[in-house]
Amino acid sequence: MTVYPLPASDLKGEGMTSQRARDRLMTSLKESGIRDARVIDVMRSVPRHHFIDQALHSRAYENTALPIGHGQTISQPWVVARMTEVLIEFGVPQRVLEIGTGSGYQAAVLAGLVPQLYTVERIEELLRQARRRFRQLGLANVRTRHDDGKLGWVDEAPFDAIMLTAAGDTVPTRILDQLTPTGVLVAPVGSPSKQTLIRMRGDGNGDFIQEELGPVSFVPLLGGIG
Repeated sequence: MTVYPLPASDLKGEGMTSQRARDRLMTSLKESGIRDARVIDVMRSVPRHHFIDQALHSRAYENTALPIGHGQTISQPWVVARMTEVLIEFGVPQRVLEIGTGSGYQAAVLAGLVPQLYTVERIEELLRQARRRFRQLGLANVRTRHDDGKLGWVDEAPFDAIMLTAAGDTVPTRILDQLTPTGVLVAPVGSPSKQTLIRMRGDGNGDFIQEELGPVSFVPLLGGIG
């Protein structure tokens, strides 16, 4: 399986953002059950400190979620790794839709593994910042859209895989309709107090096989744009 490596620019860092700090995080991820070497390799190369405010750089390679403004967070690295791992477990999808760009970190990880990534963000300021980061990292295989994530990206559907990075009570039918018949969807579902990571796989006949992958905690999936 081909890994699409990220460019080497802006990946060095110093002190708490150094390669040594990233390597420690990768060791922690492996000890916590992340097994896919492709995911570990890409996450080692992505400069997570690049996706948060400079005041938080010293915490960039801790295995924790961090605030990015507008009531949103950059996900815990273990969660990013786990969601990526289960998305590509049965093969690297060619075209992937991400709902909820946020800081752009999850998108950057996915872009290092899949040929084409489409990502939708409802908060314009967050998307503006993410686009700048994608340009600085030279991620030419990422397309972005400012829109209501609950609508997906109909004009570019169908997608081989879809990832939601915010939690609703259920996965919107409109999103599921944008998967190929054998596509894979990974998403958190549930209430703010109790959420579960699920994977849905199309059986080719219009039905989905659903798996529960463990408890998670995400911001809510909201409609509209801001």
